[in-house]
Amino acid sequence: MKDTRYVMRRPGQAAMMLKTKAPFNLKTFFLHGGIHLFMLLVCITAMLPIIYTLGIALKSGNGLISTDFSLFPRMITLEHFKTILLEKPFVKWLINSLVLTIGTVAFTFVLGIPAAYAYSRFNFKNKNTHLRVLLLLNAFPSILAMVAIYILFNHFNLINSYWGLILIYTGGMLIFAIWNLKGYFDSIPVQLEEAAMIDGATKLYILIKIIIPLALPAIIVTGMMIFISTWNEYIYAINFLQNSKQYSLAAGLYSLQGTEYTRNWPVFAAGSLLASAPILVIYFVIQRYMISGLTAGGVKE
Repeated sequence: MKDTRYVMRRPGQAAMMLKTKAPFNLKTFFLHGGIHLFMLLVCITAMLPIIYTLGIALKSGNGLISTDFSLFPRMITLEHFKTILLEKPFVKWLINSLVLTIGTVAFTFVLGIPAAYAYSRFNFKNKNTHLRVLLLLNAFPSILAMVAIYILFNHFNLINSYWGLILIYTGGMLIFAIWNLKGYFDSIPVQLEEAAMIDGATKLYILIKIIIPLALPAIIVTGMMIFISTWNEYIYAINFLQNSKQYSLAAGLYSLQGTEYTRNWPVFAAGSLLASAPILVIYFVIQRYMISGLTAGGVKE
């Protein structure tokens, strides 16, 4: 560790910067070393399931567990990746998942951003009660409402329809979006809006041109969470989509494990790795937005 100190040599003389090395501290060395070693072990432990899944996808045969257990197969093959890509409707499932996730994210933001802004900036009767009720509804397990939703959707002919699933996913993620975005909107200085209103800006203009650009990190994080949740959901997809070609990616992979006699774990593992690739790509593309703060220095006191 380096310690930079500023000292005055004599009165009237400019301050000089002296760079000196701090004395070696054995306790600090072992403390930092122990923390880094612990975090390394945590990372390795978290990577073990992924490494094991990759090993299953690359090994020959159809077994999940063998007597000669090892993380890395002795004989590597890409046959299972070829099977999931060419013999199964993987690309069709991928497109279906993109339609469902993009539609859910879009509808959630169309409804959630104005609602979060209203709860953040406007004062109306029972506002806090509304927020608490929304939080309580968010804690309610949505799976318990599946039968009621199925009966309702069957009445409106929304079974086997992407629109029906998008409505379900949007309703499930809307409360999360409102709460998450409201917290960020609260941190944006009101003075920015007041200055824009003096110049004649409307509330809609302020929301689109000022609030949304400043809240872009929170919007991206919220969108990423909605995307991941919708991408991985399969219970509603497997029950509300009756045609296997309409399955989402998660539901399609689940269908590969249909019976005890048709399970093919290496193909399932290969499909799982391919299904996680878009999430990783999106995360690496937007990670710089997720850690940035755009409101620093926005207002002069």
